[in-house]
Order: sequence, then C-alpha cells, then structure tokens
Amino acid sequence: MQPSIRRKLNSMKPTASSAARKAGNLSVFAVIVSIFIFGCFMYNEDVKSIAEFPFSRPKAQEIQQGDKGTTVSVVVNSRTVVETEVEDTNSATSTTATTTSSSDDDVNQKEEAGSVILKPNQENADEDQKKIARPADENTDDDDDEEEIEIPPEDCDLFTGQWVLDNVTHPLYREEECEFLTAQVTCLRNGRKDTLFQNWRWQPRDCSLPKYKPRLLLEKLRNKRLMFVGDSLNRNQWESMICLVQSVVPEDRKSLNKTGSLSVFKIEDYNATVEFYWAPFLVESNSDDPNMHSILNRIIMPESINKHGQNWKNVDYLVFNTYIWWMNTFAMKILRGSFDDGSTDYDEIPRPEAYGRVLNTWAKWVDENIDPNRTKVFFMSMSPLHIKSLDWENPGGIKCAKETAPILNTSMPLNVGTDRRLLMVAANITQSMKVPVNFINITKLSEYRKDAHTSVHTIRQGKMLTPEQQADPTTFADCIHWCLPGLPDTWNEFLYTRIMSRS
Repeated sequence: MQPSIRRKLNSMKPTASSAARKAGNLSVFAVIVSIFIFGCFMYNEDVKSIAEFPFSRPKAQEIQQGDKGTTVSVVVNSRTVVETEVEDTNSATSTTATTTSSSDDDVNQKEEAGSVILKPNQENADEDQKKIARPADENTDDDDDEEEIEIPPEDCDLFTGQWVLDNVTHPLYREEECEFLTAQVTCLRNGRKDTLFQNWRWQPRDCSLPKYKPRLLLEKLRNKRLMFVGDSLNRNQWESMICLVQSVVPEDRKSLNKTGSLSVFKIEDYNATVEFYWAPFLVESNSDDPNMHSILNRIIMPESINKHGQNWKNVDYLVFNTYIWWMNTFAMKILRGSFDDGSTDYDEIPRPEAYGRVLNTWAKWVDENIDPNRTKVFFMSMSPLHIKSLDWENPGGIKCAKETAPILNTSMPLNVGTDRRLLMVAANITQSMKVPVNFINITKLSEYRKDAHTSVHTIRQGKMLTPEQQADPTTFADCIHWCLPGLPDTWNEFLYTRIMSRS
C-alpha cells in the first residue's frame, strides 16, 4: 500500500531537490484549496443575494415557462399597460402584478403593484429552477389580448345579417362599470326591468365581426384623436365608445372635460382622446349651442361650415352624422345672409334638397382640408325612430314602450318612417368624394331594434321622468335615443373593425 504524501514528506530528509519538490506540491495544493474556497464563497453569495432581494422590480424581460416555451412579457415603463399572472409553484397563492401606465411620480407610488414578486424557497438551493406560470384555468386579459383577431374580408357586407341572442359575449361592458354614462342612456339605473336588449349581437350573413379587445383598439388610438361630430345620436355613440375603451384604463389615468361644443375624454397612458363635437347639421345653424338648442324653428346656413370645420382639423379619425334634426319638418329653412349679421329672413326648400346642399358643402370641406394619409373619415347613416307600433305589426303597442325584443323576421317588409331619400343622398355623395369615406350603413339593422330605445327610462329637459310621466309613454317615451349598453355598441364594433383593418 502506497504511503500517504504526508507520511513520505515526514520520513524524508530535506534535500535541495526535495525542498523544491515540496514547494511545488504546496503551491498546487494552495491553488486547489483557494479555488474551492472561492467557489463556495461565490455560491453562498449568489444564494444570499436571491434570498435578500426577492422584491426588486425586474426590468423589461421575457421569462420562459419551463418546457412549454410560453413567453410571459413583463414590461415596466411609463407608457405601457401589462397585466401578468405569476404563480409560485411552491406556494398555494398566486400574485397578480399589474403595471399601469403612469407618470414618473406615480411609478414610485405604485412600486409594489407594478412589481413581479418571486418568493424564493430558502430550503431549496436550486433557485434557478424556479418556475413562473399562469394558472391554467384562469382566462386573463393578457391571454385574451395576445390571441389574434380575425378581420373580415374587405368585400364582406357587414350590414346584412341578423340579430343573435348572445349572453356570453354581450354586453361588451356593464352599465354600472362605466361612470361616464349620462342619465339619458342609463336605462337600468332609471328603472328598466328587462335586460335582454343588452344581449343581442349582430351577425353578418357572410362573415363575422372581430372579437372586441379594448387594448388592441387603444393601441391603434395611441397618440391619436378620435372625434365624433354631429347630433345627439353621435353623442350616444360617443358615450358608447368611451365605455368600450375606459374599462382597461386606471381610474387616475382618464378624464372627461367639456368646453363649449367640444367634449374630450382623455386616456393619459396612450396619449389618446375620444371626442365629441356638437354640430347637429354639420353646417352653421341656430341650434349650435351645445346646451340651449331645443329650437323648433330650425334655420340653417347650408354653405357655411368653416366655423365648425376649424375644430375638426388635425384629427386622426373623424366620425360624422346628421339626420334626426332634419325630421321635424318636411321643408328646411335656409337663412338669407348670416347669423353674425343678425339676419332673420329665410327661404324654405324641400328636405332632400337642403340635405344635399349641406352634404356637398361638407364633402368639399373634407376634400380640401383632410389628408387621407393621416385621417380616416367615417359617415354614419340614419339612426331610425320607432314611433308607430303598427309599423312592426303591434296594434296594442304604444310607440317603442314595453318592447323587449328585436324584429327577428328580417324578410318582413319594414317601414318605420326613415327618410331613405336622405340615405341615398348620403351614400351617393360619400362615394363620389376625393377623400375616401367609410360609409357605415347602420340604418336597416337598427330598424329591427324597436326594443333598444331609452323609452320612458330616461330624462327630459335635464330631469328624470317622474313615475307619472313614465306611466304616459304616448307623451314621454323617447324612441329616438338608445340605452347603453346597447345598439350603439354595435355601431362602434363596425368602427372597430374598420380601424383595425385599415390602420
């Protein structure tokens, strides 16, 4: 048996050669011991650092989930909204980390909410083996947003189809979740008992509308302005659009301000606005005051639009409409001269002729002032009224009151009083313009929705209808405007489809 090195060294006399050999062996031994000690030290320091700093905010990174290869993007900055589910496999609870867009001042205040917390298992030295996974049975918003949406073919007719009862995907939001709705449209809060009017989804005949995802729309609106221009039906649709986007925006990162004819809903983290500009005839009229406009003797200036038009410049998406304010008389009053000059004399001409003059003035303004490379223009067709229940073969009905279902027999001839002469004027003019205009034909599909009006569950002249007034739908039912959530959400699904496909 070979004696140990230590024993050999003790039994030998120190010679010059043996002394050199001894020094060499000691040097090798010292190096080996040093490397071993240094490795242990670094190992311990690494474990220590993980244990001492489990709550530090990670930088933007991608973390692989085990063998699945699924990537979880964790983004922490002042502009992007990301929600990530992080589950500690050694813990019974999962931590949801939400990074909300905020200013630099807000980042520090929201540090804890914006951090991904990884709790180390201090009994397990293999910290690098820790798995980060989302709960398999939980459908998070991020999973939903990462899913691709299917855009219908460009030549698909979105406006021919049928209403389908769908209480899974519709309504797209809840009335009580949208604080920006006005009392005019909050039908459930105002006493309406039936709710199915919120659950009808429009199904085009030859394709399908893409699944609505608010964050995708907000990304398209980033650093952009979306403006609705027109009457109270466009305001109805504007309120719907606010509700469609605001649900994913933190409370302190959204605001609504009104100045004169312009109302602006701002989403801070996307530097985006959803706006409404009051101009019921698009051109100048004596009904342009955004607050005091209940005027029966309505007078217009068909060739005067610049006073309004200067407010529509530098907007990225313009959505126009004008219709309901034309419907109280068969002839329109055309001012001789100018409102600024105090003129009061007027001529009367047939409604379609006046409508054509106004839309030609509008079309000329668009062609001369809009850069189609920057701005997309939409024109909403006529939103119908439901005044006579005999129009849908309900002799016992009172206007639109107590209607709880759409007209589902789409083959039935239907005439609810829509002035289709104006519809044809709008369709022809928008098709002949130099600047491309997306004509959103909501008229026929909306005519089926006798159930979706605010009826007696609304306000009148700024005041909620009293129980006595609600009991008198013949006098007080509003069969012009629409409950929200409701039909205008579908109109905005059409806008969403066009914005997503053409941006």
